[in-house]
Amino acid sequence: MGERGVKLSGGERQRIAIARAFLADAPILVLDEATASLDSESEALVQEAMERLMTGRTVLVVAHRLATVVGLDRILVFEHGQIVEDGAHTTLIQQQNGLYRRLYDLQSL
Repeated sequence: MGERGVKLSGGERQRIAIARAFLADAPILVLDEATASLDSESEALVQEAMERLMTGRTVLVVAHRLATVVGLDRILVFEHGQIVEDGAHTTLIQQQNGLYRRLYDLQSL
């Protein structure tokens, strides 16, 4: 593992950081690109675990991969530092010309 985890991969460090956040049992969590360094299989496993562990907590998720936020109660979409859309995935995806819908469609290709 190396001193201070220097021999860990980016994905391994990411998973350890997520585990520490949840073990702290904090009522508020901030997850900034929580699955960014993970391969697709690991991302799916971590996402599933995060969904269970987020229950009953206030969670702020910063994400570029929209699959990470699909199940959240409220999604804020920013463009140039301004909130341009606000709502649940089911609402935002229905806006044919919306930024969220455009980004979601691009990521679904």
